[in-house]
Amino acid sequence: MGGSTSGDLYESTKGEVVTEKGVLRYHEAGEGPPLLLLHGSGIGVSGWRNYRGNLEVFAEHFHCYILEFPGFGISDPVGGQPMMTAASSVVRFMKALNIESAAIIGNSMGGIVGAHVAMTHPHLVTKLVTIGGVGPNIFSQNPSEGTRLLQEFADGPSREKLVRWLNCMVYDPAVITEERIDERWEASSDPASHESLSAMYGSKAIEERQHSSRNSDTPPYWSMLHKVKCPTLLTWGRDDRQCPPDMPMLPMRYIPNAELHIFPNCGHWVMIEAQEAFERITTEFLLR
Repeated sequence: MGGSTSGDLYESTKGEVVTEKGVLRYHEAGEGPPLLLLHGSGIGVSGWRNYRGNLEVFAEHFHCYILEFPGFGISDPVGGQPMMTAASSVVRFMKALNIESAAIIGNSMGGIVGAHVAMTHPHLVTKLVTIGGVGPNIFSQNPSEGTRLLQEFADGPSREKLVRWLNCMVYDPAVITEERIDERWEASSDPASHESLSAMYGSKAIEERQHSSRNSDTPPYWSMLHKVKCPTLLTWGRDDRQCPPDMPMLPMRYIPNAELHIFPNCGHWVMIEAQEAFERITTEFLLR
């Protein structure tokens, strides 16, 4: 989940690549080692809305690719659980563009996707930066406040429900401008985008996921994070109400080469609310 305003734009090139499971679309900018930027889930989300405000800084050092995951209204949908199709789309994308390995920045769901790729295809990921998302709720309620608001919207969309969720994403309500609300509301009307949202956050989907977790012999993904061998930077907003800051405690311990940075006075959208500090710390980590 993330966003930016149109005033933050940095010029980039739009691209698309044909894979065996449809067309993947992306934005591209900069020169240097490859850096993939993976977006989160949420209402009216896209990779461009997540990262357009950060692209200028990262493109000074890296060849940046903002990938649009299948099923969010931009790249071709492929069916299936959005998290799993997102992970496979990263592998397909890198193969199609002959990217042998890359650093990854993943926002929320994008961070989990990046971790999945690092666990299952370790040769593809040189470094991993996550923005919230990764790990289990230890002390905080599950579902979180943000997830419950997403569930309400998925079950019955309205502009008022969108505004409540957007305000839950940030520490400073001034970040939620009318422009941002209008943009998200318009994007959320796309049928494919809402289908993905319902598949992840609708009441039926959440109930099935909880039932499956209670009755499955498959361990949760976070219990296998020790398989992430690449250097990893976990970034978090101290005031995150979507993914509360107790969640990175286990990933910080399980991932062998992990470090954690928590930003004060910041909600779920670290790359927006703590933009300058996030870009500085992330750039230092990636160039280290």
